[in-house]
Amino acid sequence: MKLATIRTAAGTAAVRVDQHDAVELGAPDVGAFLADPAWRDRAATADGRRHPVSGLEYATLVPKPEKVFCVGLNYRTHILEMGRELPEYPTLFAKFARALVGASDPIVAPAGSPKVDWEAELGVVVGAEVRHATLEQAAAAIAGYTVVNDVTARDFQNRTVEWLQGKTFERSTPVGPWLVTDAEPGEISCEVDGDVVQKADTSDLVFGPAELIAYISQIITLVPGDLIATGTPGGVGHARKPPRYLAPGSTVVTRVEGVGELRNVVVRED
Repeated sequence: MKLATIRTAAGTAAVRVDQHDAVELGAPDVGAFLADPAWRDRAATADGRRHPVSGLEYATLVPKPEKVFCVGLNYRTHILEMGRELPEYPTLFAKFARALVGASDPIVAPAGSPKVDWEAELGVVVGAEVRHATLEQAAAAIAGYTVVNDVTARDFQNRTVEWLQGKTFERSTPVGPWLVTDAEPGEISCEVDGDVVQKADTSDLVFGPAELIAYISQIITLVPGDLIATGTPGGVGHARKPPRYLAPGSTVVTRVEGVGELRNVVVRED
């Protein structure tokens, strides 16, 4: 089952995306819809207003999540090829809601950074409130999966040992196009202007989705609509020799097999 937040003439609406139509679910967005403990049954039986799939405009999946957690250094192969040891604990940082955009929206490159980089990621959306979760409870709290590109201003990121300032520029991070509730995520990839720059399998994650939810829930209560970006594999532009960065006009295509695809064009902040 696919759930999405679409733009309509009246604002936004949460929908179930079927083969030909998207059916409204009676909530303004997926985050609000997931707040109902009965969301799975409601989504499966919804029969609201319909929109042709061919004409949908996807907003960011959860426009106002309470929390957006991101994970660094989380693909085994990439960590080992860089000569590093596998981490004992997840490397966590955060984003804010203003950083998020939709599946086809422009990526806004910050005016003050010439070193804007791509990071294809599997996104996990929380579907139930959890605190101090076991792995079993964490797995049950997963609403589903989505696609994220953790676009990063490398020069700002590397100004200090803390990464936040390079990670949460406004309108920089596409998420979507939908939440897939029954996905088995496979290969993850990123293309920039037709060149495949990243390709890996999500099974290579050091800390999987349930492990991340269990760990983060030790720190803070996770609630429906919270988003976790699980980390990026090798192939980022900053690590290339010479480095390669995004520029205005660049087209970025981010895919997760079994989940979906983002397609975004880079524009420079005014």
